[in-house]
Formats: sequence, C-alpha cells, structure tokens
Amino acid sequence: MADRDRVTAVSAPGKMLLAGGYIVLDRAYTGLVFGLSARINVLAQEIPTSEGVHLTEIVVESPQFLEAQWRYGYHLAEEDGGIKVTQLQVGTHITPNPFVETTLNYVLTYITGTSKHFHKRTLKSARLTILADNDYYSQPTSSPPSSAPSTGTGRFARFPVPLSGAHKTGLGSSAALVTALTAALLSHYLSFDLNSPDSKLVLHNLAQAAHCAAQGKVGSGFDVAAAVYGSCSYRRFSPSVLSSLPKSGTPGFATALDNVVHGLNGVTWDTNVGKAGVGLPQGVAVRMCDVNCGSQTVGMVKQVLTWRAQNSEAAGKLWGELQQKNEALADVLKGGWTDDIKEAIRAIRKLVKKMGAESGVPIEPDSQTELLDALEGVEGVYGGVVPGAGGYDALALLLKDDEETLKRVEQFLDGWSKEKGSLVCLLGVRGEMEGIRKEEVAVYDGWVQ
Repeated sequence: MADRDRVTAVSAPGKMLLAGGYIVLDRAYTGLVFGLSARINVLAQEIPTSEGVHLTEIVVESPQFLEAQWRYGYHLAEEDGGIKVTQLQVGTHITPNPFVETTLNYVLTYITGTSKHFHKRTLKSARLTILADNDYYSQPTSSPPSSAPSTGTGRFARFPVPLSGAHKTGLGSSAALVTALTAALLSHYLSFDLNSPDSKLVLHNLAQAAHCAAQGKVGSGFDVAAAVYGSCSYRRFSPSVLSSLPKSGTPGFATALDNVVHGLNGVTWDTNVGKAGVGLPQGVAVRMCDVNCGSQTVGMVKQVLTWRAQNSEAAGKLWGELQQKNEALADVLKGGWTDDIKEAIRAIRKLVKKMGAESGVPIEPDSQTELLDALEGVEGVYGGVVPGAGGYDALALLLKDDEETLKRVEQFLDGWSKEKGSLVCLLGVRGEMEGIRKEEVAVYDGWVQ
C-alpha cells in the first residue's frame, strides 16, 4: 500500500436528468438533474523514482478492466500552446482514450499557467487510478464479477473485458470521469480546496471546457454541473463561451484557457446552477433500472437538433410545452405532493414520446414504454422516465422509499426478465444531493500501488 499522505483521492457523482432532456441544450429552458450515489473515483500520486532520475510521464489506469492503462509523455507546446501530452505505446498497441487525453491537455495547461519560465521539472510525473462504482456498468450475466482485493465489499468489480467491451448503464460516466480527473489533478499539484465556492467554480469551468472538447462540443453541460455541484436545476452556458477556444497545443491556447476558466477578457459564463428547492418529498427515492443495452447519446442529440432546425415552429411549441410540464413536476416534488407525481410524469412522457416520433429518434423506445407502463402498476411506484437523451440507458424511477416497495419492484423485474428473455434489474444507485468531494484514501485499500 502506498503512503496515504502522498495519495489524493476524490470522487464525482453520476447524474440523472429527470426532466429537461434535449430542451436543456437551449438556454431558454432548464433541466432538473439529480446527482447519484454511484461515483467515479480518481486517486493521484507521484511515481517514485531513484535519486537523480526524473520522469516526464503521466500514467492513467483503470484496473477494473483488461488492458486499461494509458501512458503519456508531456511537453510544453510553442507559442503559448500550453502542455501537450502524447500517448505512449503500452505493450504492442495504443488504445486512445479521448476523455483522459483531452482532460490532461487542459488541466496540465491550466496548472502550469502561461509562464514562459516553464521547465519540465515543474510537473512531476504522476499515476492516476480510476475506479468506477459498479452501477456504471451492466454486470455480466454468466458469472458475478470478482470483488476487489482487500476491500471485502465488492464496490469496485473486476470485469473480464476491456473498457470498450463493457456495457454502460448511462449514469454519466464520461462527465464524472472528467470532473473527478480534473479535481484530482488540481488537488494533487495545487493547493486546491474542493469545498471552496471559488474553487468549485474553477473546477466547473475547467471540466466543462475539457469535457466539451472531448465529446466534440455537443451537449449542454448539465452532467458536469451535477458532477461538481450535485442535484440542481440547470440552465446551460452560451455556446460562445467555449467556441473561440483554440485547439489544445496550438498557439494561444494557454492564455485563452485561463481567460475561459476565470471569465476574463470578454468571457462571461452565464450558467445558472440552482440548489434551492431541489430535492425529493420525504419518503420518496430515486432509483435506476438497468436494461443492459446503453445508447449512443451524441448521435441521438445531433439527430434531434437537426430535426429541430428543420421544424423550428413545431419543435419550439413542443419544447415550450415540455418546459411547462417539467416545471410542474419540479413544483410537485418541491411541494411534497406525492399523489400528483404519477400524472406529472405521464404528461412529460407523452410529449417526449411525441418528440421521438417526429424526430425519428427512439427517445422513449417502445420496449421502454412497455416496461415503464408496467412498472407504474407496481404498488409504491410513482412513475418513471427514460432520463436525459433517452434511448436504452437505465430508467429512472420515483418510488416509495421502503423495503416492501423495493421487494415488489425486484420481484416484478425478475418476472419481466424471465418473460422477455433479457436481463432487467434494479441498480443499487440512489439519488443524492452532494457533488464533488475529497475521499479518505483508506477506502481504496488494495487498489493503490
């Protein structure tokens, strides 16, 4: 086990966009997003070397998966280009990881700043270990995943496949990863207080910039906001905030990134993240139901946006109606009116289904509709949605928070799986309010080298 005093551990929650799918892409509308108890954890530590030996290498690994190690060299790019990392070969091949690589380019550039006196010894080499709570990935059906060494809890399962072969459940792993990786690097290299509002703002802006670049500048950023701040109402930033940022490593990138992160020289962040009044009525829980499929969110978003551009009047009317129904659900939850939850959710689902039909995108596929309708009939279930961009990601359920309801839902899903011949199960993840946080290193005994 490594010296715990030399290891920094942070975690960021996944997300569930209960209301606001697609419309949250436009600043005229808002989304209601819940943080989740499933977290992406990142541990940062120096790579020990012999006296007089200096490495310029960042090693990133995800030991829960096969062949999941990425090694990078780094150098200072010319003309204020910031830090540029270059992936090194591991074994006989190179497997790109754009989210990790982009985050390293952005965060290491921010950490070193725009100083012309940078020297390669300014950044010491580091090892970053990524651990994902089990609910981010569908569990294998043939045999249970083996538990982690020394943990005894099995919180971090080992999967017998490469990362690319794992089935995501749709809890926002990329945003949680980028946010946790950013926070771990900032905490490791700088005096960075994750509890400070100013620090959280820096983290939010930097993680938004990196995540946006990694996924091709598509998305509203609600998932990163949830990873930083936890459950909230969210109004996105104007796309112009990041659109003028040069590509990492190109001339002027370092100064431009500093301006973006700190809102300097004409850059104005107009994001609105609200915590007040966001929550659930007493006795109501958010749970997730995995259908073991997963969706390609970016492709779906692009198709919906194309439809909207070609049908602006009809789409505008539909999005306006959705905003009203989403606000109505938020008011019901805020007021604690549990008897009204089911009808509020049905109204949203009806409009989402209409959007899917008109855009040609399976936002709420027929198989998901059938399952959600059937779950509504289970005593104690208030209703559910296909959250966020929809598709075949995990369903979000609002249900009575007691053991009897839980048992009824599990029994129903077991019968449904046998009848349909496909695995559908309730995940252990729950909705929670907290965002990014520092963790005790002892939690990860057995995983830190």
